[in-house]
Amino acid sequence: MATNSKTPAAGDPMPFEEALKKLEAIVNEMEDGELPLEGLLARFEEGTRLVKLCQTKLDEAEVKIQKLEKNASGEVVARPLNG
Repeated sequence: MATNSKTPAAGDPMPFEEALKKLEAIVNEMEDGELPLEGLLARFEEGTRLVKLCQTKLDEAEVKIQKLEKNASGEVVARPLNG
C-alpha cells in the first residue's frame, strides 16, 4: 500500500476521518493474508496507534458536545450522550 501522506508530527494531529480510512486499509491488508509476519506486526502496531487516536478524537468530540448542550432555559448542561 503506497500512501502520499506522511505520519503527522505530534503537534499536527491526523484528522479523525483520515485515521479511520488508514485503519480500514490496514484491516483490509491484514485480512488479505498476503503480508509476511513482520508486515502483519507492523500493521498491527500502526493500527493500534490509529485506534487510540480515533478513540481520543471521539472522546474529545463527546466532551465538546456535552459542553454545548443546553436545556430549555438556555443553560449549558453536561449530559451523557446515551441518556
